[in-house]
Amino acid sequence: MSAAFLGNIVEKDIHKSSLIATICFALGMAGTGCFIYYGGEHQGSPLALIGIYVSYGFVMGVGLGTGYLSPVKTLMLWFQDRKGLAAGLAVAGFGAAKAIASPIMQALLDNLGEGGIYKMFIILSVVYFVMMFIGHLLLAKPADWHEPQSKSERQSIISVLKTKPITNYIGIWVMFYINITCGLALISQEKMIVKCIGLASYVGIISTFSAVFNAGGRLGFSAWADTMKDRNTIYKLIFILSIVFTGLVLATSGIKNGNGSTMLTILVLALIFIVNAGYGGGFPNVPTLLSDHYGMGSISAIHGITLSAWAFAGLSGNQMAAWIVRTFGKAEEMEHVLSDGTVEMISVNPTGYQYVLYATIVLYIIALIVCLLLVRPTDKALEAKKNKASK
Repeated sequence: MSAAFLGNIVEKDIHKSSLIATICFALGMAGTGCFIYYGGEHQGSPLALIGIYVSYGFVMGVGLGTGYLSPVKTLMLWFQDRKGLAAGLAVAGFGAAKAIASPIMQALLDNLGEGGIYKMFIILSVVYFVMMFIGHLLLAKPADWHEPQSKSERQSIISVLKTKPITNYIGIWVMFYINITCGLALISQEKMIVKCIGLASYVGIISTFSAVFNAGGRLGFSAWADTMKDRNTIYKLIFILSIVFTGLVLATSGIKNGNGSTMLTILVLALIFIVNAGYGGGFPNVPTLLSDHYGMGSISAIHGITLSAWAFAGLSGNQMAAWIVRTFGKAEEMEHVLSDGTVEMISVNPTGYQYVLYATIVLYIIALIVCLLLVRPTDKALEAKKNKASK
């Protein structure tokens, strides 16, 4: 939500916004560590709990949202002929950071001894501050780009959005929201689904592969969109692929019957990888699609408002999936052979995970309809169609 409210600051002054991002992210992380320490010394302290929410949720959230926006428009301005790829690089970095940071965090937790959690946050706050501050110093827009500064030059966001039918923007927001909601719904249950199909020993490896597809989708789909006359075609492809693979898993009851069937196991894994790629691919194509419709002048502010869809999807995707799994089906015990040969029993709910897919396929169909009916072709696509007709 900070991206939505601070988009105008990013628009006007990239150095101010990147400095705000640096300070808030590092300060929020350090504050989280301090309040964790305080909570350990004062068990049950409401102040510690509130402090963690304020530091980790609010202050770090402001740094995260503002920091997410800051490089995107800048990269798009530097590489206007390949702005999809440029935005994809920024967003892929955001996603791929998990693969780098997670093992580092785990190593810190394993080696810092007692109080490792709060020590980890404080150490990382310093590391992130240094890295982000260097980025802040280096970040610059092209010399030939001049932001409109006066009120007469700068249109309000509503005025910019009204240059196209408002249903056009609503359509972009809704399909972005649904793509993230469905992605989070499946990704949140991914490890349990993998266990259902008999691959409990490979959960870590499969999670790594799904992360690769996630990052690959951010780069691949956005770079591919640069070659298209209308970037909205990418969303149509994402939704169609997601519908097809979800439908195949539902039709074959792949999650329930996948254990012992190589074909169904491959099908379920393909669904996981496709959804991860589509979920990742939706992020970098939003700012480029918006810029194609509304121009570059106010893109950070419009992109920031559109990221509110991400905030709402973060509240609905995981919770929807968790509620479905709790409500439908029942837990079953499955044997899981550990690496040392011993057997442990794990509890899974294959029926519940199948019902999650029923919800996501309905949402994907709605998103495809919105994509086809509400989101208008870009001016570039209309011009290409007109030129083709004249020939």
